[in-house]
Amino acid sequence: MIYLMRHGADDPDRLGGWSPYGLTDIGRQQASDAAERITNVGIAAIYSSDLPRAKETAEIVATRLRLPVTFLPAFRETNNGLLAGMLKSEAKFLYPGLYWNALEWTQRYPNGESPELFFERISQAWKTFKQENAEKTVLLVTHGGVINIIMCIEKQSPYTNRESIYKVANAEIISIE
Repeated sequence: MIYLMRHGADDPDRLGGWSPYGLTDIGRQQASDAAERITNVGIAAIYSSDLPRAKETAEIVATRLRLPVTFLPAFRETNNGLLAGMLKSEAKFLYPGLYWNALEWTQRYPNGESPELFFERISQAWKTFKQENAEKTVLLVTHGGVINIIMCIEKQSPYTNRESIYKVANAEIISIE
């Protein structure tokens, strides 16, 4: 069994992606509450994106479960390049109209990824991760965009960056059997 968990809340005034910013106080509380909910499901290992908001979430859960965390950069959110962690108001001014759901399939963020590259990265990482953890109960702490792609793969739904088909709340946990 694989459990997927989205990181806790981060600064709503900043763009995510490869943001260098961690959790808010609310995000830390969400992570702590989620750790309580997952305490008795028999998690054998915890894996996480290495971006600060996911890393911090995983470390809170790991402390509660008394397990180490293995960080997997392949499960980072989309690389939004120059926009990573930028104030949304600044991004709107500097890059008007540049939004994830407006990018063409092969169009990249400035110094970042395209939807195609992001999808391919997550698809490959997920295939490998699933094979390596087929016989274990594990937790993967990651990001909303990553979970959306994984769920599209698992449910055999077509993926598009134009809309998020599978939305998950901060610190929400879902299972993949």
